[in-house]
Amino acid sequence: MKFANAPLFRDPIYDGAADPVIIYNEEKQLHYMLYTARRANVEEEGVMWVHGSDIGIAESRDNGNSWKYAGICRGLEYESGRNTYWAPEVIFHEGLYHMYVSYVPGIPSDWKHPRYILHYTSSDVINWNFQSKLTLSSEKVIDACIFHMPNGIFRMWYKDEANGSHTYYADSSDLYNWTVMGCAIDDVAHEGVNVFEFNSKYWLITDCWQGLDVYCSDNLNDWIKQDSRILEEGGTRTDDGVIANHADVVVNGDKAYIFYFTHPERKGNMLDDTNAGERRTSIQAAELEVKDGRLICDRNKQISINLR
Repeated sequence: MKFANAPLFRDPIYDGAADPVIIYNEEKQLHYMLYTARRANVEEEGVMWVHGSDIGIAESRDNGNSWKYAGICRGLEYESGRNTYWAPEVIFHEGLYHMYVSYVPGIPSDWKHPRYILHYTSSDVINWNFQSKLTLSSEKVIDACIFHMPNGIFRMWYKDEANGSHTYYADSSDLYNWTVMGCAIDDVAHEGVNVFEFNSKYWLITDCWQGLDVYCSDNLNDWIKQDSRILEEGGTRTDDGVIANHADVVVNGDKAYIFYFTHPERKGNMLDDTNAGERRTSIQAAELEVKDGRLICDRNKQISINLR
C-alpha cells in the first residue's frame, strides 16, 4: 500500500507552496494541485516576497500520495509588468475548468494595496483565458471558494479584508455573473474559507491563524461554530510541527482528505510576528473524520490517499 508523503509537496523553485487546491484533470486523467507559489527564498523589501507570485502546478500519478512539480499556470497576465496571483479556486463544470484567483497589482512591499478576484477558464488546467474581474463587496477581497448548491446555484465564499476580514458570499447561476448576498461568518477575523459536504452535513472551515475554525450547517446558510479547532496543535511528521494554514478538502465517498500548508520553522501562531522571517512553506495532507457530530483530524495518522 502506498502511503502519503510528508511533507506532501515542496515547491522546488521558491520553496513557498501555499493555499493548495486539488482538481482532477479529465483530459490527462491525473490529479493536479494548483497553489500560490510564494517567493520564499527571495530577499526583497518588506513583504515583496509574498507578492509577485505565480500559480504553481503539481501533479499526482498515484491518487494523491505523492506530487511532482509541473510548472505554472499560463495566460494569467492581467495587466502589464509583474503582478501577484494568490489562492486559486478551481471547479469543473460542463466541460470547462473555472478558476477564481486573488489578484494584487504589482509587487508591493506592504499590505495596503487593493486586491481583487479574477475569473479565468481553461480546457486543460494549464492554459487559461481571462473572463472578468469580479465586482464584489469591496476592493480588498481574496480567497474564493465555490460550491455547487443543491438548487443549482453556485455560491462563492471569500474573505473581505475591508469588512473585518470576515467571510462574505455571492451567488451565481452561470459562474460568470455574481450577486453579493451578504456576510456569512463574522465572529473573528480569518481567511482561506473552504466549504464541503461530508458525512451528511455541510462543513465550512476558516484559517484564523491559530489553526482552523470549523462550522457546520444543514442548509449552507446557517452556520454553527464547533467548540474546538482542528490542526491547531503541531504534529510529529516532517515539516508538520506547527499550525495548519489555508486548506482545501477533497471528499471521496466516506473519506475526506484535507490539504493544507505549514510554515515549518514558525514557533507560534500566525498572529505572532516575531517569526515573520520564517518564510518556507510545505504542503501536507491528513484525513478528516466525524466523531460525535464534530469534525476531527489526527494529523499524525499515516494515511493512504485515494482521491478518485
